[in-house]
Amino acid sequence: MPSTHLSLHYHIVFSTKDRRPWIDAAWRARLHEYLGGLIRAVDGIPEIVGGPADHVHILAGLKATHTLSSFVQDIKQTSSRWIHETIDVKDFAWQQGYGAFTVSVSNVDAVKEYIANQEEHHRKKTFQEEYVAFLQKHRVQYDEKYLW
Repeated sequence: MPSTHLSLHYHIVFSTKDRRPWIDAAWRARLHEYLGGLIRAVDGIPEIVGGPADHVHILAGLKATHTLSSFVQDIKQTSSRWIHETIDVKDFAWQQGYGAFTVSVSNVDAVKEYIANQEEHHRKKTFQEEYVAFLQKHRVQYDEKYLW
């Protein structure tokens, strides 16, 4: 085959340090837009960015040349600096780790809807319950003592 064709969609989840509710509703949409801009700046496709006060969900299309760990590290580092300088939340920090799950194109719309409805979703389920469910659904082995 003379060319390469890819459909690489990732559902990425990361939280604020100690899951503190730092992402205020007054500037949350700006943060989500900013994260989308960071993804576009590296030639990724931000399908949707959302989440409540203590964590972020990103559905992004990435290229084969993207290194997932570097991609996540860069957007977390750059957005943290933006929050410090633009929003003036000096103590803000992201949790060190993250979760990333591949999404087939047949499930992209369902994941978009899930991310768009985070506020409603978290009235029924905590972030911890949600995240453990992701790990179990995707058959990711984990040790409970290293999750939080």
